[in-house]
Amino acid sequence: MGIILAVITAVCWGSIVLVSQKLGGDSYSQTLGMTIGALVFSVITFFIVHPEINTLVLIVGAVSGAFWVVGQRFQFASVDHLGVSKIVPLSTGMQLFGTTLFGVLVFHEWKTKTEIIIGIISISVIILGAVFTSLRDKGSQEDSGKSYKKGFLILLLSTAGYVGYVVIVNWFKVGGWEAILPQAAGMFIGGLLLTFTGKPFNKFAVRNILTGVIWSTGNITLLLSLPKIGVATSFSLSQTGIIISTLGGIFILKEKKSKRQIIFVIAGCLLIIAGGVMLGFTKS
Repeated sequence: MGIILAVITAVCWGSIVLVSQKLGGDSYSQTLGMTIGALVFSVITFFIVHPEINTLVLIVGAVSGAFWVVGQRFQFASVDHLGVSKIVPLSTGMQLFGTTLFGVLVFHEWKTKTEIIIGIISISVIILGAVFTSLRDKGSQEDSGKSYKKGFLILLLSTAGYVGYVVIVNWFKVGGWEAILPQAAGMFIGGLLLTFTGKPFNKFAVRNILTGVIWSTGNITLLLSLPKIGVATSFSLSQTGIIISTLGGIFILKEKKSKRQIIFVIAGCLLIIAGGVMLGFTKS
């Protein structure tokens, strides 16, 4: 059952960007709609689970949610420059690298020689996978010039937001169930602040409430899978969702790719997943 729950997480999180692109709207309406969906879901969950929320949990959860909305807002924005099939594996690889690096340097998560060796190899594999997914054909006009550079810089900002979202909760040791509602509140407030200039209140924001529900479902199933199959397996399985969005971007959204690019994108996805699985074995 635990494995099934972890796979549900992968499916949910792996399909978010793909679903949002099919629902339509710009990054402003997509972000706002998603935060509304997450807030509604978290309120319902709160009254079912009844977690204890103190001042620390409220503040840390809200700040974590604000970091998350920065990550999601700019991930949506980077799609316009790089496309779903490129930004998702790149974003996944960068998030894995960022959170792991922070965990090692700040939380000292790698304590044994074996963990250090496996960790270094896994990070190298993830970086190689990210490089594979970003390869362009020589002479191709795709992602050329300023658009590519701008998209990559936006993705860096997105990654910083996602890493902050994970790290701050771990830093203050706030439990997942307790953080859900404060996080969603921070996401919603942050979403309003980051999107109000783009006039996000439209039909596309309403449609993208669905993406918030999908994200929240993945968040809950991950929490439920942790005590059943452990952090290592849950963490590893949650990374496999990039296959859905990457291949979906190519075959469903019809993003233009040469045969060479498709091969490298798929190979890159597999390398990032392999690196994620290896990282899972370094987590206690």
